[in-house]
Amino acid sequence: MQTRDTEHTDVWEQSVQIPSRAALLNGELMIPRGAGGIVLFAHGSGSSRHSPRNQYVARVIREAGIGTLLFDLLTAEEEAVDMYTRHLRFDIGLLADRLVDATKWIEEERRLLGNQTGAQHLRVGYFGASTGAAAALVAAARIGESIGAVVSRGGRPDLAGEALPQVKSPTLLIVGGADEPVIELNKEAFARLRCKKEMKIIPGATHLFEEPGALEQVAQMAAAWFAEHLQSQSRTSVASGY
Repeated sequence: MQTRDTEHTDVWEQSVQIPSRAALLNGELMIPRGAGGIVLFAHGSGSSRHSPRNQYVARVIREAGIGTLLFDLLTAEEEAVDMYTRHLRFDIGLLADRLVDATKWIEEERRLLGNQTGAQHLRVGYFGASTGAAAALVAAARIGESIGAVVSRGGRPDLAGEALPQVKSPTLLIVGGADEPVIELNKEAFARLRCKKEMKIIPGATHLFEEPGALEQVAQMAAAWFAEHLQSQSRTSVASGY
């Protein structure tokens, strides 16, 4: 565990292991002092907590005063198998189970985290990419209104299936304008959502948002969405005494 100054913001940092049934999931927890919420990252197929895209988005979110938890949805052994079979990355039920378990772990650690960081009301949000977006929406549907917001980056929300109309959390879908098949899948999923929702298309961006300035737009949109929905709810909790 260590505290360090990250771009002039006092950030509490800890490497963690999150229990999920028989598995232990490795993660990196970083919370700015006095944070108004925390975002759990559900990475996409074939990715990990070390994804440079998610690492960048997480940094921008922390700069907005919100904590982040990047963790591996699969163990190292499962990743090694999945590299050849490619089946676990599409097991949305398994990935959602692990995101739910990580959320429960955060809830159990809330008091300790509050003592360490001065953040007493860490409202949880989800950031999902690719198949991780479907897992985030399924987990949000299971847990309900205590999930303050969901953001999908180049995601496959359509894979959330029957969970989509059950999502209560404000949801933002971000898609690249040149990612045409995924745009259509996102439009279909968007139509099934019954929560507060928005869909943003970044012109000219492909699936991984590798074009100049594209990922920066994703990060700014995500940070603004979480700041609006997590921090405002955190302030309401403080005012009401909860």
